[in-house]
Amino acid sequence: MTSNQELPIAVEQQDGMTVVTPDGEIDLSRAPSFRTVIAEVFNSTPSKVAIDLANVPYMDSSGVATLVEGMQLANRAGATLVLVGMQERVKSIFEIARLDTVFKIVGELSEAKEL
Repeated sequence: MTSNQELPIAVEQQDGMTVVTPDGEIDLSRAPSFRTVIAEVFNSTPSKVAIDLANVPYMDSSGVATLVEGMQLANRAGATLVLVGMQERVKSIFEIARLDTVFKIVGELSEAKEL
């Protein structure tokens, strides 16, 4: 296991929202870079942030904790946080932890625009 492995993450503006797109598994070694990017995004006071998880096949509890922190940042900023395109393996973690009732989760970016 490599320590503090960088997670490729794209951040772009799309249709009035900030879209964060991590690429790869989010585990204990990669969550710190994910956490840093999310904090930087909320420092720019966006009104809506979509985190596109379509390219994330696996996420452990540290990745989930990072998203919970992101939701807290969104709530403090009065912003909307939407999770998009979750793969089944990741979605099942959210369902088991009942976080699917807490987060706004949609299948496509176009749906995130409507929220």
